[in-house]
Parts: sequence; C-alpha cells; structure tokens
Amino acid sequence: MRPGLTELEAVLAVARHGSFRAAAGAMEMSTSALSQSVAALEARIGTRLFHRTTRSVRLTEAGERFVADIGPAVADIHTALERASDETGEPSGTLRLNTSTGAARWVMAPYLIPYLRRYPKVHLDLVTEDRLIDIVREGFDAGFRTVDTVPGDMIAVPFGAAVRFAVVGSPGYFAAHGRPRVPTDLARHACIRARMPAGHIYHWEFERHGQAIAVDVDGPLTLGESQLMVEAAEAGLGLAYLAEFNVAPALADGRLERVLEDWTPSFERLCLYYPGRRHVPAALRALIGLIKETG
Repeated sequence: MRPGLTELEAVLAVARHGSFRAAAGAMEMSTSALSQSVAALEARIGTRLFHRTTRSVRLTEAGERFVADIGPAVADIHTALERASDETGEPSGTLRLNTSTGAARWVMAPYLIPYLRRYPKVHLDLVTEDRLIDIVREGFDAGFRTVDTVPGDMIAVPFGAAVRFAVVGSPGYFAAHGRPRVPTDLARHACIRARMPAGHIYHWEFERHGQAIAVDVDGPLTLGESQLMVEAAEAGLGLAYLAEFNVAPALADGRLERVLEDWTPSFERLCLYYPGRRHVPAALRALIGLIKETG
C-alpha cells in the first residue's frame, strides 16, 4: 500500500516541530495516533526517519533526504486543494498565522475577531512567539511584524498607526529610585535589557527635536520575551522599554507608569506579510481584504 497524505504530513509536522506532541497538536491528532502513523510509514518504506529518545526527536540522514523530497510535493498538493476549495466561494479551512504576543493582542480585537465572525468556516491557528522566523519553512500562511523587519521576498500589507515605544516602571520602583528626566539618566537606573532574536542586546533608542540617541542600558536582568519584561517591570526589578501595545493594559490600570514620553519615537507600522510567489488561499485573501477595509 502506498503512503497516504496524512502520513506524509505527519512526518513533515514532526520534522518541523521536533516533537511528536507538538506536531500532534498542530495536526489536531492524538500523540499516539501520530506516532503510529509515522511508524507505519517507516515500516512500509523500510527506513527509519527519526532518531527517538525520551528527550528529543531528530531526523535521520535518510529522514532529512525524505523530508526534502516530499516537502515541495505536499505543498503542491495543498495548493491544488486550496485552489479547488476557492471555487466554492466562502473561505474555509485552517489559516496558520505567526506573530509576537504583543502584536497578537493588538490585532485580535480590531481584525481577527471580526474576521472569524465574518468567515465562520475558517479556523485560525495563531502561534505567538517573539523570535523572528521563516514563515515558509515553518509552515505558516502569513505573519504579523513591523514593516521594516519583513524579508524582501514577502508581500507586506501595512495597517494601523505607527508603533510607538514606552519606557515604563512600577510605582514602587519610582518611589524608591526616582524618575529619569532625560535618556542619559538611565545610567543611574536598573533596566531590563532586551535580547533581540538575532542574539544581540538592544540599545534603547530615543529622539527629540531631531536629536537621536541610543543608550546601552544596564541592569539585573536580560530577557528575550516581551511579556516577561512586563512582569519583571511590574515586580519592580527595573525599567523596561517596550512597544505601547505590550504595556497598554498595565499602564491603564496603574501597574506601570511611563517616563521619558517626549523622548520615545514612533517606528514602523505593523503589517500582515505573506510569501509573494505562492497561490494565496481564499482564507488569507479574505483576511487581507478585511485589513485593508479596516485600515
């Protein structure tokens, strides 16, 4: 018997996620069913595709070749299915999106909730993480990020206002340490440093009246995830420099307070981005249309 599409998708999902549990969740299968599907395929072709231990799953050499061979073919099959589905008119199926946690909060109420209400046959699979990824390699239809970080081979659909940043701290921190009045005052403050996806430490950027300055802050903690920075700032560990959409709830209810507001610039707008050389499924076209309509 020849392998079925589900078995091939199972292998690709495990290879992409590096975990049977995570792959099963993405495919909406039980872990045991997915494992049995992969094992059945391995038995049928007479080749072990994965090295399995209690702690890790990785492709064998034969598995790497197999995934490289079947990946484009399975993608072509899905494209054909999407095109056929488009003929029915109403968008349907699963739309996989990737974004940061903060951006997800920003787009959920004005864009994604109205989208799901308008197109009830679509299932949104929204994965939130702060690292920048290759959405094609990791199996996403589209993603959200600021315009300036979108790869050149992607199509970007900007929306909303420019993203502005904020320097924030807890009321308790300011009561104990005072408030910086200008960016150079940060040398006397504990700051929560941000590690960027590429691995370097972000220098806080400020601008006022044409004067720009970047400050290499210091402090007790370095983090790579925005929500953890918010929690650390709320706990009084130091000041944090984050996009407004990450700290808006905490500013609104007083858990955090803002300083240096006249020094914090606006950056690029958010955008929906997607591959420019692929068939665009109806579900994604509908989301693009709603974003352009909403602005």
